[in-house]
Amino acid sequence: MRTQATETISPALSTLRWTSSIVLMIALEAFGQTITVDVSPSHVVNSFRPPYALGAGVDRVAGDPTNALFQVPADATEGLYRASLVQRLLEAGWGTVTYRQNTELFVQAWHWNPKGTWSDPAGRGYFTGNSTPTEMIRHSYGYALPHRGVTRNGGTKDGFSRLDDGDPSTYWKSNPYLTKRFTGEDDALHPQWVVIDLEGAQSVNAIRIIWAEPFARSYAVQYLSANNDPLTGQWRSFGHGIVKNSKGGTVRLRLVPATTRFVRVLMSKSSNTCDTHGKSDHRNCVGYAIREIYIGTLDGDGNFKDLLRHSADQHQTPTYCSSVDPWHEGSDLWMGIKLGSDDKGSGDQAGMDLFYTSGITRGLPAMIPVAMLYSTPEDAAAQMTYLKKRGYPVSYVELGEEPDGQLMQPEDYGALYLQWTRALHRVDPNLKLGGPVFQGVDEDIAVWPDSRGRTSWLGRFLDYLRDHGRLGDLSFMSFEHYPFLNSTVKWADLYSEPGLIGHIMEVWRSDGLPSTVPMFDTETNSYSMGDAPAMFGAIWLADYIGSFFAAGGKATYYFDYFGDLFSLDQKYQPKQPTAQFVAAQLITQGWAQTVDAEHRVFRATSDVTDSEGHVVVTAYALLGPDGQWSIMLVNKDYDNRREVHLSFVDSDTGDERFLATTWRWLPSGRINIRSTRTAPRKLTVISQLWSRWQPAVQGLATYYRQHPSQSCEATCRINDKSREWVLALPA
Repeated sequence: MRTQATETISPALSTLRWTSSIVLMIALEAFGQTITVDVSPSHVVNSFRPPYALGAGVDRVAGDPTNALFQVPADATEGLYRASLVQRLLEAGWGTVTYRQNTELFVQAWHWNPKGTWSDPAGRGYFTGNSTPTEMIRHSYGYALPHRGVTRNGGTKDGFSRLDDGDPSTYWKSNPYLTKRFTGEDDALHPQWVVIDLEGAQSVNAIRIIWAEPFARSYAVQYLSANNDPLTGQWRSFGHGIVKNSKGGTVRLRLVPATTRFVRVLMSKSSNTCDTHGKSDHRNCVGYAIREIYIGTLDGDGNFKDLLRHSADQHQTPTYCSSVDPWHEGSDLWMGIKLGSDDKGSGDQAGMDLFYTSGITRGLPAMIPVAMLYSTPEDAAAQMTYLKKRGYPVSYVELGEEPDGQLMQPEDYGALYLQWTRALHRVDPNLKLGGPVFQGVDEDIAVWPDSRGRTSWLGRFLDYLRDHGRLGDLSFMSFEHYPFLNSTVKWADLYSEPGLIGHIMEVWRSDGLPSTVPMFDTETNSYSMGDAPAMFGAIWLADYIGSFFAAGGKATYYFDYFGDLFSLDQKYQPKQPTAQFVAAQLITQGWAQTVDAEHRVFRATSDVTDSEGHVVVTAYALLGPDGQWSIMLVNKDYDNRREVHLSFVDSDTGDERFLATTWRWLPSGRINIRSTRTAPRKLTVISQLWSRWQPAVQGLATYYRQHPSQSCEATCRINDKSREWVLALPA
């Protein structure tokens, strides 16, 4: 039960620090309601160390077609990594940094070191970066893959598939690292596939395939019946669509007619014959390859009508594939001097040396990616060897990028993951490796059912690691969180964030993720259009950060470090901080302390609701390493100021540990705290006022010092340097 407000507080807990990201709106004041903090020592829900838990991410840099100074991506990179801008970014207070690996989203091979060796001395094949440091690496680039089989995916709308580009001299080829020679498993356990989207229901009774080498000896032509999801639906084989002993070449099959939008060719046994690159490299002689594919109808006279559009651009009929051979050559370099609608696809991945020496990492260990979907284990090992020789600190290593967005099946990702972890741990057994780096989702990621009917992507990946006795190689699980990506938001959408992040993290655990494996959100922002400068984005950020740690997350990385904290002028000098910049300061320097020490998270519940039942004031409680409490209050009520009663209750005993205190905004922007004479001797309130619909948050700039009085009401100001409200109450 709760005690009266006059209860004497514990001397050991006589110092409080309150943090609030309260939005002040000019409207009628609503009645006060209660925030309850469960302070029972046995009910700590999480803990974190701010420098390593409150991070930010940097990504590939695109050329700016509107700015003559920075049209070339390398020039833009140099502009963004300048010390003057980096120093301003550091003021946001984010700690550790994650380096995002973007080339895989664009179906490109990443040359993290422009210098290295090719498997074929002619300057083509499989590339391994030089692991021995020489000159500084300031820039790195992606190389387009000539054996690509996907038109577009979750990351790119550039390039094109070779399956229907209209040129039979080109071909799609699957990833050799998914064959028995590298997995040690029968190829039937990692079947490869291509899917064709007819973009509408069509009657189909024929397929024509021009096979390349190696071709599929065993394959099935399949379709989805109406209303089946192409990502999760149950495929059916066409009548006469199962082939057991193919001889390759050009094949035309007459199928039992079916009406469908999606057609799949599922390949389970390879000829293991060598492709056009020759037999000198065994990777050329495994997997599957198709030159061109045609789908349509065959009439009684044998006339074939093709339903596909064949073109070497985004106008082709969309195709998708299970994997892509990372074979490429020097002429596939895509530096991005060409300006176009999707310049990021031809952008600059900042060089490892520029990244580490720019100051952006604060000297802290950084999370580093290695390419995996379109690379080799040897190249990943060379990259980490290079960083080790340079002495650059690495906190974690992410393997691959967004395999779910590229339609990779979990067992295929798992097979690559085990090969890469083996190679990386030979470099350093202590490297902490993880993934899968899911793109932002709100529900479990479902895929085609396997032979046991399982559809959970993460669940099947974890089972694959367990079945191979390698679950210990997963040091962390990573995902991204963009709840409003590319959408137009309403103010009421803010009410959903605590539930969104909490739910998806519960999903990952229910999929079988062990409690001992920490969850990292390695890219996050609200990312509705224009959120970062606006108040919506700032309030969302504070609410998300508190919710993430309350839900059990271990580290989160704000994105985009360069793009969303300041507006920049034509010379890439910061002009105006965004609302999210000030929210970041509030979180990193107000709610949390700027020390490398454990902060404990306690549950805080709110019954502050509006007339429709939305919780409009959320609260997040921290107990700092110095024994001070810090409460972040987030007011999402668009129209009302809120009066809040804070109650600190030990749920084990039912006792209220602190004085009941009421806090509210005054119309003048002052803080009013009503309490009894048993209030703490010093109460520090860290706060910030936000102006409605301004591109940046405006803080109060007038300083008042309270003179001793018997009143427990006080007027205080925001310190321009530290942004701290200091309120000294009478003894």
